[in-house]
Amino acid sequence: MGKQTYKKVPISFLDQIALLKNRGLVIPDEQKALSFLQEISYYRVSAYFLPYQLVKGTFNDGVTFAQIVSTYTFDRELRLLIFDCIERIEIAIRTQFIYAMAYHHGDSHWQDNHNHFTPAYKNKIGKIEDPYSYFQTVISKAKTAKTPEVFIKHYVDNYDSPLNPPSWMCMELLTIGELSRLYARLSDKADKKRIAGFFDLHPTVFTSWLHTITYVRNICAHHSRLWNKEFAIIPEILLKPKGRWLSQPFENNKRIFYFLCLLRYIMQRANPGNTMPEKLATLFAKYPNVPIQYLGIPSDKKGGLLEWRNEPIWK
Repeated sequence: MGKQTYKKVPISFLDQIALLKNRGLVIPDEQKALSFLQEISYYRVSAYFLPYQLVKGTFNDGVTFAQIVSTYTFDRELRLLIFDCIERIEIAIRTQFIYAMAYHHGDSHWQDNHNHFTPAYKNKIGKIEDPYSYFQTVISKAKTAKTPEVFIKHYVDNYDSPLNPPSWMCMELLTIGELSRLYARLSDKADKKRIAGFFDLHPTVFTSWLHTITYVRNICAHHSRLWNKEFAIIPEILLKPKGRWLSQPFENNKRIFYFLCLLRYIMQRANPGNTMPEKLATLFAKYPNVPIQYLGIPSDKKGGLLEWRNEPIWK
């Protein structure tokens, strides 16, 4: 079948409400629905419609606008919970990165030694990437910024040798995505093992999980949907956990629940006193009408959801 001409035209907020009602959505308070659609675009919220439609374009009997709003709000609060976890994990990863490299090598400025990084390479689209040069560019931009970070300015104002600030300052300049790429491009496997070892992970799994954490972090930062989403960047299955983990039915690594489990695994090492299980249980209880199976929580043979809290990782 050849490509078609896009023929949909923009419609008013009131017409959007009429369209939803025509498709079977129950809207008792049209003024409230109007206010919601004026704040959050029809297209954005339409991503939450599909699980409530056995027939595409027609809502199941009894589905209300309030239930759609609840699902949207649940997803927003889920992103906030995850974003908080990622912040704690990012700080812990940065700390272990600094310590494993600086202390082990006895070099406060290890980042200025190109031997710690793999050589320049061509990426998937044929572009040359050089990990060492990239990190040096990040540092250089921070030093010459119009309003540099206070700690960078202090170093530049008070020291002229070495040229760059120490690694524990420079590493603070990197985003989680840059940390992920830098870790993947360390030249010494022993360095990777030391960093990943703190989190009880094999370097291959740690590399994969870092990549997925970056991906989900960006989803959260752009306020995009996590509920009922299949991941484009899939984390490796943890086959040899050191400590409590999951049973096989929960190993759907294409959905957000598996990601929540890997966050929990890392948080147990990075922030042992965390209350992530309680926060997640509270969130689920707050929205009892939101079908959480679309997060990737499996069902038994009778169609009943398996109890996620019985999994060892959540106990």
